[in-house]
Amino acid sequence: MPGSVEATGPAVPAPPRRSGWLVAPLVVAAAVTAGLYIFGTQHTPNYSTSLFGQTAADTLPLKSWLATGLLSLATVQLLLALWMYGRIHGLSAVRGIAGTHRTVGLVALLLSLPIAYHCAFAYGVQTKTDTRIAVHSVAGCFLYGAFAAKVTIVRARRLPGWSLPVVGGLLVTVVAVLWYTSALWYFNNYSLPSL
Repeated sequence: MPGSVEATGPAVPAPPRRSGWLVAPLVVAAAVTAGLYIFGTQHTPNYSTSLFGQTAADTLPLKSWLATGLLSLATVQLLLALWMYGRIHGLSAVRGIAGTHRTVGLVALLLSLPIAYHCAFAYGVQTKTDTRIAVHSVAGCFLYGAFAAKVTIVRARRLPGWSLPVVGGLLVTVVAVLWYTSALWYFNNYSLPSL
């Protein structure tokens, strides 16, 4: 319309991105990981926790399949993130992919909770029994620390651009380690390749 003025105003510069701001997500990750580790080592395991059944024969199949579902969702998350940021050759980001990424992430988090609950209360954190259990225990604590760090990074605007993909990739890796040390161990007749 003639004589109208657009109300856009001057462009506001984005806040500078600095590595120093990484302290916040690192502190959050360390606090969550340490809290879960302390709880797991101080908590008296209750092997009769019955979320999935009363015995290992009851719990291992269901938890292994849930963990496989979690690994599948983590893989979908990785692919969606690569797609969203234009890292898959031939695919450009489409509307709604960010929402799908968040929804799949929420479903993955919710799927992980009953598994983690059972592990934490039935077994706790065990680092002195064998390598598989120690790696699984520590990775389980670290999973939620890494998740908390990722949520912190997503909400922050002053972090370097590389921080989000690093933490997202770390989350997928931790889920893979958890699956390797639990579900694969179960599916492979209670043994792990190369461990």
